Amino acid sequence: MIKKLLKFIDITTIKFLMVGVINTLVGTGLMFILYNVFSVNYWISSASNYIVGSIVSYFLNKYFTFQNKEKSWRQILSFVVNITICYLIAYGAAKPAVSWIFSGFNEKIQGNLSMLAGMCLFVVLNYLGQRLFVFRKKSE
Repeated sequence: MIKKLLKFIDITTIKFLMVGVINTLVGTGLMFILYNVFSVNYWISSASNYIVGSIVSYFLNKYFTFQNKEKSWRQILSFVVNITICYLIAYGAAKPAVSWIFSGFNEKIQGNLSMLAGMCLFVVLNYLGQRLFVFRKKSE
């Protein structure tokens, strides 16, 4: 099993992480500014991160990370579905888990920690979804 997992750690993983840094700077900055400066709620703040970051991510991962030349609406739809499912699972799980673990903290701290935890879970789920489904090479 470990051997199967290790096959996913390669140059593609490194490229995905590099693209992730760009997305993090753009999307996460937007998310935390909306939440902390403009007091926009948890769901809108975190969703804004993924709407903006996903547009950047699609093009950088398609052409740079996975070097995918396919041009189809099906692939774009697969990408959108992947992002949506990963977002709902990651942030849907993070909010109640963090609220339970950090129940003694105020709502603002819980919200920030929830977004941070959701972001980490999202990265793992999104990488697997993009690599295994959206931009899957025929040999994988």
